[in-house]
Amino acid sequence: MSIVCALSNEVPEVPVVSPLSGAVFERRLIEKYIKENGTDPINGEELKEDQLIELKVPTLVKPKPPTFTSIPAILKSLQDEWDSVMLNSFTVRKQLLVARQELSHSLYQHDAACRVIARLNNELAAAREALATLKPQHDLSNGQSNRSSSTSNENGNELSDPTFLKRLQDNAKQLQSMRKPRIRELMEGLQSVERLKEFKTDSVPGLHSANPPGILALDVCTLDDNLLLTGGNDKQAIVFARDRKEIVKTLKGHSKKVSSVIMHPNMKTAITGSSDASIRIWNIDNGESVLLEPHNGPITDISLHPINNYLLSASTDELWAFSDITTRQCLLKLGDKTHEHALTTAQFHPDGIILGCGTSDGWIRIWDLKDRQNVANFQQESDDQTTGKISALRFSENGYYLAAAVENTVKIWDLRKLVGFKTITFENDFIVNRISFDQSGYYMAVAGNDLRIYETKKWENLRTFTDHTASVTDVRFGQNANFIASTSLDRELKIYEI
Repeated sequence: MSIVCALSNEVPEVPVVSPLSGAVFERRLIEKYIKENGTDPINGEELKEDQLIELKVPTLVKPKPPTFTSIPAILKSLQDEWDSVMLNSFTVRKQLLVARQELSHSLYQHDAACRVIARLNNELAAAREALATLKPQHDLSNGQSNRSSSTSNENGNELSDPTFLKRLQDNAKQLQSMRKPRIRELMEGLQSVERLKEFKTDSVPGLHSANPPGILALDVCTLDDNLLLTGGNDKQAIVFARDRKEIVKTLKGHSKKVSSVIMHPNMKTAITGSSDASIRIWNIDNGESVLLEPHNGPITDISLHPINNYLLSASTDELWAFSDITTRQCLLKLGDKTHEHALTTAQFHPDGIILGCGTSDGWIRIWDLKDRQNVANFQQESDDQTTGKISALRFSENGYYLAAAVENTVKIWDLRKLVGFKTITFENDFIVNRISFDQSGYYMAVAGNDLRIYETKKWENLRTFTDHTASVTDVRFGQNANFIASTSLDRELKIYEI
């Protein structure tokens, strides 16, 4: 039976045992180690030379110590060097083992942290989706009409809640701080002017019924631009899948024409406004809807707040309404009592704090939602200095451009100075129906007798599409302006893309 040194893995000449670890060592090696470290090399506990226990084994008679001028002296030097190498090798192996254990522990912690983060992200996404689609249960036992339910909070109690006002302000500040980086990111993937000029037309005919004919409104889902929503003279709204070129759902329930539509970002909810003075919030999966009636006259326009739970609506009853689509309550209704004219269009500013309304006599009114005050008014005239109704109103995503149309004139206003700095005048028989900016604000589309696309940097006409055989009623851009969609009184939905 041979005894092996724990440091050198060789048979020791003078074996000793450590009482702390029980390991066998060559005496000279362990003494050198103790002098340098003062610990047992196996378990790291404090060890002294006098604690070592020498083993009684037969020993070889050592030769007389050599001198450094002889071959034995050289051999002795080599032996000492070998001892040092063995000690260093043992220390390196021990440090490597410790490093491996620490690395394994760190990798395990990193993997566990990634799993926790992924789970929390999934729970957060599920909670947001549940909040966006949350709907209260119907109370059928009280016998009250939908109108009383939708107007039960018209005094704006929730708008007076400091928590709600702080939420509006925090959301606006966040959107303002993210605007420049978001637009910069959108510009990197934006469709180029050269490729936009090469767009070809694809038609979807007969999307709505022919009696009476015409598609009046269009919207594109912001999260999945393959989902389009249209509303028509036939009192119906249709959800259309652009990629599959098929109708996903036909929404029936209004008693008059559908004048405006919104495709909710959650991709499961559609919102429609109608001349029957009602707004319907649809579940696309089952085609069912709940009714919201904040107005006493036909709905002329609707706009979704950036928080996505609140809706702005305008009506010929001269009032605009701010409603909660999750509770079906009208939180606020306001209008200018000193200047009574029907509202023809309404739009939220991208920050959600202010909103703009257009009137039937050419006035644009800017309201502060937080203070519920009319903060600015300016009138728009056509090229012949006459005033007509504001047929279209749209804020640019850059936050300070407002485009408005009267008859054959589109005027661009700078909200920082409340001055109109650009006027685009069309032919006398051209009537502007809708204006739309892409998500970056770089392109603007004008729908009228035909469809015209402008670059907002130089306000130049890049392309005119004359594919529709009747007046173009609405237009929207896809994500990154990778396509343009338009609707018309000719009952056709047209997609322009590469």
